[in-house]
Amino acid sequence: MVMRMKRLILHRCSTKASILRSPLLRHEEELLLLSSRESIQRTSYRFLDIYQGSSDELNRGYFADISELKKHGGKISMANKIIIPAMAAIKFPALEVNFSDGRSLKLPISSEGNGVEADKAAVPGASLLCLSFRASSQAMIDSWSVPFLDTFSSSKNVQLYEVSLIDSWFLSLSPIKRLLLRVMRKSNTDGRNNALHRQIAYAFGDHYYFRKDLKILNLLTGYIFLLDKFGRIRWQGSGLATQEELVSLLSCTSLLLEEMR
Repeated sequence: MVMRMKRLILHRCSTKASILRSPLLRHEEELLLLSSRESIQRTSYRFLDIYQGSSDELNRGYFADISELKKHGGKISMANKIIIPAMAAIKFPALEVNFSDGRSLKLPISSEGNGVEADKAAVPGASLLCLSFRASSQAMIDSWSVPFLDTFSSSKNVQLYEVSLIDSWFLSLSPIKRLLLRVMRKSNTDGRNNALHRQIAYAFGDHYYFRKDLKILNLLTGYIFLLDKFGRIRWQGSGLATQEELVSLLSCTSLLLEEMR
């Protein structure tokens, strides 16, 4: 009888302790579940961030680009009429480019490149970067680069880059890329003995975030950026150049060269 009473008391105490612990256990389980959900959400957000290019406006279809091109001929917006003040200018995002002779370079070349001060003698006072994503926009690029080249042909403080951006993963594969560069090998001096030369380069890979930084949507037009010695965008244009826009570009370039004096 005594033994039975002891077992009954022990059972009740054990049951009571279990009841007292259960809210704590449930609370711990809820915390673990919440933590797990948050972890899954963070992973999902990273996944969406990586693959968002497949569904947002930056990767709209070819027909949307061609429809827009028919409306304004590639003129996304009119070029700046005056130079962008240095305090309001944004940095041009870093872009690694390859040349047909095997050289590679990270643009823009500036006096504050990669946290290390560059050789000031090699830093241009003004750089014109002409970007194209399709061969069909070459005529647009020429409408800017040819007059620019003619005007500043004797200047040693100006650089001109024509960059073709190639997003295809297949063409970006190392052996294919090397073969493509070999096929596209050409003289960068275009036969003229000038201080300023048209430097033709290619950028391979996924340029989603690069385009996002520059707000580039239409891949069928050409984009023109004038940079100062710090790699800041001081002027920009798109599509075919108008006479008024060319005057603005050349004038702003001269202003940047004066800043170096």
